[in-house]
Amino acid sequence: MAKTNTLSTDDVLLMLCGSVKKVLTTATGTEIVYSPMVQRITRTCLRPDIGCFVLFDGSFSGLVIMNFSSQSAMELYRAYMMNMGMPESELATLHTSDEVGNMLGELMNQIVGDFTGNVGHQLRVSINQNQPKMLTINKEVMVSIDTNLDRAQARRVAFTTERRNVFYMELAMDKTDFIKLHDFESMESDPDRIMEEQRTPQKPAADAAKVQAQVDQDLLDELGL
Repeated sequence: MAKTNTLSTDDVLLMLCGSVKKVLTTATGTEIVYSPMVQRITRTCLRPDIGCFVLFDGSFSGLVIMNFSSQSAMELYRAYMMNMGMPESELATLHTSDEVGNMLGELMNQIVGDFTGNVGHQLRVSINQNQPKMLTINKEVMVSIDTNLDRAQARRVAFTTERRNVFYMELAMDKTDFIKLHDFESMESDPDRIMEEQRTPQKPAADAAKVQAQVDQDLLDELGL
């Protein structure tokens, strides 16, 4: 009998780290790197100054959280908008601005979209994501997100921007092993897809701000805050 190969939670985490690095590097035109060391954590949390999260389910379930400091959020926002051709004089100056939260939500949607696509291509399983939610949090508040996972495992990875600002990505997912029964050719995604997504016209700022305000209020209501 042929020897089987097994992929674990950490292999899935590595795929997610690759999506974060690829999408943010492409979108901002700057180099994003992640730590070669990963933390095992007991729970995932939204932390100051901006926390974003996305739930996914399907062949396995999980939660992705990204926590940005004000410095890392503003660096990514400015680099992204200027890479899109926006004049520096028209950029927001505060991390609490709706434009910053909208941009992070859009990028997180692309990151998890790329991740779910890679999962389908490389593991031949299917997962679906919901809409990203983001919340600006002051230093006094920490919110835990509980999910119904089967023997949940959680990991945290540190990412560093070109200007040495740090942000964190956390993953909680079912304890799942993928056992490769026989060889198959993985279907690689189109490398130009992300760049094409960047060229898609943006929604009007007023509409985006209205949608973000509703998302934030709905989240606060759900959390009882």
